[in-house]
Amino acid sequence: MIKATIATLALACMSFSAHAENTLYSQRFSTCMNNSGGVTAEMLNCTGNEYTQQDARLNKAYKKLTSQLSAGRKKELLSVQRLWIQYRDANCKFYEDPDGGTNATINAASCNLEMTARRAQELENLME
Repeated sequence: MIKATIATLALACMSFSAHAENTLYSQRFSTCMNNSGGVTAEMLNCTGNEYTQQDARLNKAYKKLTSQLSAGRKKELLSVQRLWIQYRDANCKFYEDPDGGTNATINAASCNLEMTARRAQELENLME
């Protein structure tokens, strides 16, 4: 009985996690990835297109948030955002393992996409 309950809870958590991931990216991205056939170039194209969309979302959220802040808080946000960009770039560059082949390239692109989408979401959540 306990094993069945634990299994049910684990399945529910995985379903919630999958749903949260699905809402992080556009439906167009999901469709593109499903149609990529696992071809690296196609996957990178899908990821690049979604990154462009998420980066625009991040910039829009940043501009809207700064319009709601005092001068001092704007300065703080600018500093934080610059540090976040440095961290994102360094963190995702680490995934570009020169010995990792095409998988490393996909991992680095996915890292940039995910971090950018999550930061956009974070900034959107900070708005009034």
